[in-house]
Amino acid sequence: MAENAKTKEPQYQICLDYRDKRGLERLGLMSSQSWYDDPKRLVFMLARYKFVAKMLQGASHVLEVGCADAFGTRIVRQEVGALTAVDFDPVFIADAETRASDRWSIDLRVHDVLEGPVPGRFDAVFALDVLEHIQPADEHRFLTNMTANLVPYGTCIIGIPSLESQPYASPASREGHVNCKTMPDLKTTMQRYFHNVFMFSMNDEMVHTGYHKMAHYLFALCCGRRDG
Repeated sequence: MAENAKTKEPQYQICLDYRDKRGLERLGLMSSQSWYDDPKRLVFMLARYKFVAKMLQGASHVLEVGCADAFGTRIVRQEVGALTAVDFDPVFIADAETRASDRWSIDLRVHDVLEGPVPGRFDAVFALDVLEHIQPADEHRFLTNMTANLVPYGTCIIGIPSLESQPYASPASREGHVNCKTMPDLKTTMQRYFHNVFMFSMNDEMVHTGYHKMAHYLFALCCGRRDG
């Protein structure tokens, strides 16, 4: 495309202006694979981040645990004051850093939450598609460290595929899913750490409060952290 090209409708010229000033935005390692193998899956992933963004809107400092390539993380950053995103895999953090934006600044760190809490103080913490990868024997340590630096009035959101969805999951997904839960089990788990746990179902990009056994994905929205 010629550098002096003009769009037929002038309001779209900003698309070319942005391209010429800073290049085109790029997908991340994981989001690119999704876009190639199963494009609709990317829509579902982004919808999960939008739900978190709306629930945490106005939070001062949010922690994401298990951000992978952090492609969806920017959606949450758009609604909060500051965001720290960690992942235990340096390959994904390095990829995320190559796409860092001054406009949507995110503090990206390599950190394994099983080894200890993330330094800092946070008024909200969330993890999407992470808990199902944690061995049951490590679950308590993971959730304790994840919420250790959450302020007493803070919010925690956990999102995982439902146990009922697993017969329909891809072989690659099932290989890493060692800790999927039913909605009642996820609620019971999170009630060990929070006084208030509100459950939501999700099918495709639709979040609802419908029959949990037909849900593909589950959210636990938690507040009122228990001490000890």
